[in-house]
Amino acid sequence: MHASKKPCAGIDKVIDGGMTVAGRSIRDARAFDITPETKTCEGWSTQRLEGLWNQVHAEWEKHGHSVSQLPDNTRERYTRIQREAFDRARASGWNASLDNDD
Repeated sequence: MHASKKPCAGIDKVIDGGMTVAGRSIRDARAFDITPETKTCEGWSTQRLEGLWNQVHAEWEKHGHSVSQLPDNTRERYTRIQREAFDRARASGWNASLDNDD
């Protein structure tokens, strides 16, 4: 994650429909039940988002960083959250082929 002094706008308000590094961390945190699905992280500092990213990374490590190795309920929740996020982002004009964030 890159440093920014501005607090997070919230996954529902960030650019590209939340298809950002921070957005991915927030979605993954929801899938792993680290945060509730209603948590947008609005107002969070970069340091707090980095802490969330570290928690998410630790969870991914437990499962070999592979969706196929997630427990069924987590994999189903992860897939649903990602599908819904992609649908919202596309509806707002996001185009994956034009994404230069990663």
